[in-house]
Amino acid sequence: MRRLLRNNFYVTLADAKAFTVVAVLLGVFVVAMDNAVPSLLISYLMLVMIGFPFSSAASIRKESATKWEKYKLTAPVKRMDIVKSFFVSQLLWLAVGITFAGMGVALSVALHGYPFDKDTDIFMLFVTGIGVSLFVGAVFFPMYFLGGEERSTVIMIVSLLGGIGIFMGLTTLVNKVYPENMTARQIVMSGIFMVACSAAAFAVSCPLTVWVFKKKEY
Repeated sequence: MRRLLRNNFYVTLADAKAFTVVAVLLGVFVVAMDNAVPSLLISYLMLVMIGFPFSSAASIRKESATKWEKYKLTAPVKRMDIVKSFFVSQLLWLAVGITFAGMGVALSVALHGYPFDKDTDIFMLFVTGIGVSLFVGAVFFPMYFLGGEERSTVIMIVSLLGGIGIFMGLTTLVNKVYPENMTARQIVMSGIFMVACSAAAFAVSCPLTVWVFKKKEY
């Protein structure tokens, strides 16, 4: 598994470096700006929490281009481990995105004060970023191994829109269950519920992807 994770890291490294440069520059800009426009901070949080793991998933296409994907199938490694390595890599890059988001929020609040009305707003932003990212991964991986590299661009777009759509649908469901003026405790509980749902979808997607991968002929 370590070798597979190391391979995934090097495959993603070039895109990750470019995205990191963009994230740092945008982070400096957002932190330097006044919190009078909270939408800048919100956009930055969504960008890094969704962007890092999404770029990791998109980098799988490089393996097909270099025939490395077929080479791995001849190596003494199980297809289950190959798929698991992609899912673990996705979680690691999500952790990187959360770290960038956390640093951006901390610096912005330290310099300009808290920009939102409720204490739970920042929490829900992290819930949204994590939830969407996990749903995107849950949709992307089985579709990619089913559709192949030649359809990867369409699959990336569908998975991104699908992940956002699923999370929005889940948010609508939660809003219907809870009253209009939710307490802080209800907001936190609903956030935990949404992250749990996205994590469950991500976990279920892994064995589904393994099944699709095993059925596919190369």
